[in-house]
Amino acid sequence: MQVNLSTLPNGLRVITVERPQTETVSLGLWVNTGSAYEPEAMNGVSHFVEHMVFKGTKKRNTAQIWEDIENVGGSTNAYTSREFTVFYAKMLKNDIELAIDVLADLVMAPTFDATEMAKEKEVVIQEIKQTNDDPSDIVFDYFQETAFANQALGRSILGPAEKVRKFDSTTLRTYMAHNYAAENIVVAAVGNLDHQKFVQMVNERMASLQAKTSFTPDKQIYTGGMFAKQRDIEQAQVLLGFPGIAYGSEQYYHATILSTIFGGSMSSRLFQEIREKRGLVYSVYSFTNAHIESGLFGIYAGLDAEQIPCYLPVVAEEIKKISNDLVSDKEFNRVKVQLKASVLMALESSSSTAEVIARQQLIHKRNLPIAEIVERIDSVTKEDIRTMAQQIFGGKLTYTLLGNLNKYPSYDEMQKMIG
Repeated sequence: MQVNLSTLPNGLRVITVERPQTETVSLGLWVNTGSAYEPEAMNGVSHFVEHMVFKGTKKRNTAQIWEDIENVGGSTNAYTSREFTVFYAKMLKNDIELAIDVLADLVMAPTFDATEMAKEKEVVIQEIKQTNDDPSDIVFDYFQETAFANQALGRSILGPAEKVRKFDSTTLRTYMAHNYAAENIVVAAVGNLDHQKFVQMVNERMASLQAKTSFTPDKQIYTGGMFAKQRDIEQAQVLLGFPGIAYGSEQYYHATILSTIFGGSMSSRLFQEIREKRGLVYSVYSFTNAHIESGLFGIYAGLDAEQIPCYLPVVAEEIKKISNDLVSDKEFNRVKVQLKASVLMALESSSSTAEVIARQQLIHKRNLPIAEIVERIDSVTKEDIRTMAQQIFGGKLTYTLLGNLNKYPSYDEMQKMIG
């Protein structure tokens, strides 16, 4: 896969992968900002900006933004995470200039109309309420807040309703002036396009973007701790967490392989032992949340509250096993094949490829060749997995429970159980 990179005079990176055999182009703007880069008083502003830019620009009202894309059969959307805000589209190959014109317009010239803002606040507040009403959703916010207490990385992406209600155009413009700059934005496109022509299209629309950001992000410090909340629901939600691995770490694939073996698939240890053999849960899995400066390793289960005293000792026993014994050749080789296959399969999709190359630029400041990724996966040893398990599970516990809770181990009991 040939990745083409050009950097505009203001520092904006434009990257493409040309696929002349296709009829479409996937493209977008990846911004290295999100809730982890917000002052506490502005918690939720990244997500609100993502909504509000679609409510009108100097060239287009909100209806025109959507119609310009959909009238030619294209699609567009956006999302906000803790460290990234992304605006993307997929179009037929002849409509790429229209797509970049709309996307650049969103970032370069939003109007933040007061009437539209008042309406959109109510929309976002409804989104907040919907998240709060969904136990399997809100428990992850509680989990993140407990793992990274009293810092931006631990706060909600949506923000609290009371803060959203206070946002005005000055808040949004101040935030964008500090956080939206060429040095932390990548424009990526994959499909039937010409790289140099696309670079020129971007330059014509974004050359005036400020070069540098002017915010100081919080340090990302894992704290751990316990959060338990009573709620009258059918299933309890239980999360265990440990300090994880950052995106750029040399041990990134150590943690990924560990998680996949431990609870990342239907053939994983947790799924087989807890669901298939014991029938204690419907859903159980482990995961890694990598951040730019830190990480979080998690284990999730949704189960009847009365099963918690049976479930947690089994998890603790599985943690001890993978921390003390080498994994088998069978599961080790299977997971390596799974990971390499997932990397290659993702690159078959133009949208996924655009996501991959944009994130690589923002995280690593370069694009990683496929051969290098495969080599990194292949270089991990079974001893590396045991060492990684000892490192992660030896860290301070994050223990989060939500539901109709009765009997469950205390924090100290759970930490001791894990060993």
